[in-house]
Order: sequence, then structure tokens, then C-alpha cells
Amino acid sequence: MGQNAMLTVRPDRARSWMAPDAKKADLLYISDLGTDDVYVYSYPEGVLKGTLTGFNRPWGLCVDKAGKVFVTDEGAFRILEYAHGGTKPLATLKDPGEDPGGCSVDPTTGDLAVANISTPATYPGDVAIYKKARGTRKTHKDPQIIYYEYCGYDNQGNLYVDGMTADAFAFAELPKGKALFANIGLNENIRFAGGVQWDGHYVAIRDYEANVIYQFSISGSSGTETGSTSLGGSSYAVQFWIHGSNVIGPNADSANVMFWNYPAGGSPTKTIDGLTTPWGVTVSMAG
Repeated sequence: MGQNAMLTVRPDRARSWMAPDAKKADLLYISDLGTDDVYVYSYPEGVLKGTLTGFNRPWGLCVDKAGKVFVTDEGAFRILEYAHGGTKPLATLKDPGEDPGGCSVDPTTGDLAVANISTPATYPGDVAIYKKARGTRKTHKDPQIIYYEYCGYDNQGNLYVDGMTADAFAFAELPKGKALFANIGLNENIRFAGGVQWDGHYVAIRDYEANVIYQFSISGSSGTETGSTSLGGSSYAVQFWIHGSNVIGPNADSANVMFWNYPAGGSPTKTIDGLTTPWGVTVSMAG
């Protein structure tokens, strides 16, 4: 176990449950592909507070300004929305014929963007946007991207997405109010697309093969690296979540979730054990 490791024992997963005090606590949500559940912990303490069940490959997690949590249910072609500390979905958004992966909420509009990894019938994926996280999606495609992985809005409502061409990493921007993607060239070689998130200053992109998060300043069609965060001890950590001076990453190969200082990185400061194949992560703050 890592420093300050905490062993958790999961209660019965037959139904969703939440501790009585969960709604008043800041919460860390972790999706687990090995159990098809989403586990909820107090943040940053890491005490198990609940379990959300009934998914078929819960993939990506994201949160809006009100603390509502979105779960992309990849195997069921849908996205579910939960209130902070809630056990029943507030809404279910349909994503038929797609494999929903990463997601992000526009802080300026409340729109929900979902990176659809692929469209099983035709292979190339797309990005689906649900206006105010409701209703029918509107899809957007980039001609260079085949597999879409993760997406993230910045504080101005510009959407960034990463993915893969047939044999290489790709990165693009959907500027606020526009319908077409603009491809962006980065001055750092990223081998395989991971999470994308605005960290308050820069666009952070995960290269999970290198176990590094890179920070980029975006100007027009170019992205310039401004720094990097090495996630020591990580193992197949694809998604991540930056919250203040912490970055949290699920380690699918190690069945745990680690905390690191952000942007310093280095050795983990905390580890949550007792998971199976942790994949997605987000933090929801109590109102």
C-alpha cells in the first residue's frame, strides 16, 4: 500500500446506497469497470460513503458547478445524472449506437459534452453535446480523429478533445459557439490519449503510457507545453481529476486510486485500495 493507504470493504452491491451524512460532505466518485459500480468516498479523507449500482461499464465521470455528477454508461449507450450524494438518477440521457467515454460540463452554459469513443456500426466516434445536459444530442466530428477518448471545457466554454487517428495521438478544439473542430498541434509527443481537463490556467492532458500529465497553453492551432506532472507509482491511470492542489488518478492495473500534489507530482500522498478496475474519477463539492 502507498503512503496513508486505506483499505476499504465494499458492502452489498445489489442496490445503491449512501451514508446519511454523504450529502453534507465533499465527495470523490470512482467508477469501477471490474464491478460495474461507482464508489463514493469522502474527499479528501477517502472514507467509503456509498455505492451506485446498475451500470454496464461505467466509464467516464464529470461534475457541474452545482455538484451534480454525470456517469457515462458505455455498455448501455447512455449517460446518467445524479445529485450530490444521491442514489437515484435525476436524468438519463440516451446516446444510441455510441460508446460514451469521457465527459465534461461547460461552466458557462451547463451543456454536457461526451466523447463517444467509437460508433460500433461505423467505427469513427464523435462528440455529443447535450444542451443544458438535457434532450437530444448534437454530434460533432473531427475528420482526423477515429477514436475519441476524453474532453474538457475551459473557463470560457471552449471544448478540447483528444483521441487517436489510425496510429497516432490527435487533439482538437471546438471553440465556443462554433460547429467545427480545429485541429491543434502540440510541441510534446503524446503517445496515447488520456484525460483532458482545464486546471484553472492551462489545458492538462494525460499521456497514460508515460504516466505524465502535460500542461499546455493554447494559441490558435498550436499548443505549447508549460509544465508537466509525473504521477509516480501510477499504473494504467487513464483518467484523472484535478482539484486545487490535488490530482487524483485511478490505477486500473493496480486496483487502487492515488492522490498526488498538483502540479508538483512525484510520489503519491494517499492511496485508496480495495477496488477492482477503477477507471473514472471526479470530485463533487457539497453545496
